[in-house]
Amino acid sequence: MYLDSAYIAKFYVNEPDAVKVRSLIHRAHYVCTSSWALLEVTCVFNRHTREGFLTSAQGSKLIDVFRSHVESDLWNFVSITDALLKRAAALVRKLPPNVPLRAGDAIHIATAIDVGEREIWTNDRHLLAAANHFGITGRSV
Repeated sequence: MYLDSAYIAKFYVNEPDAVKVRSLIHRAHYVCTSSWALLEVTCVFNRHTREGFLTSAQGSKLIDVFRSHVESDLWNFVSITDALLKRAAALVRKLPPNVPLRAGDAIHIATAIDVGEREIWTNDRHLLAAANHFGITGRSV
């Protein structure tokens, strides 16, 4: 199962659908994501702290817990290589001009394709809309 960074973050933060996402993750036999999620998930925790959803202590604690899970291989990260970035850029080039796709989302799609995943789990509407242009099914709880 391939998750984008938003779904990894929902494992830790009580956002909408977090309970459903946690249940999905607990039922999965294998979960992977791009190593891009290492940065993106940390940024989610910082954003929640900045916006007052988490205290500074809570944000720091979540980052520490996430790092410990990374070090214990709870999450299976796929490394970002120059070749992967070139494939992501080629994917973006193939998109119709009316389909928005951010760089991080393109990295997630290229990574999912590279590892042979046929689905990508996310709540990101742009990523969900763009995925099917590349033969990937965008899934959301």
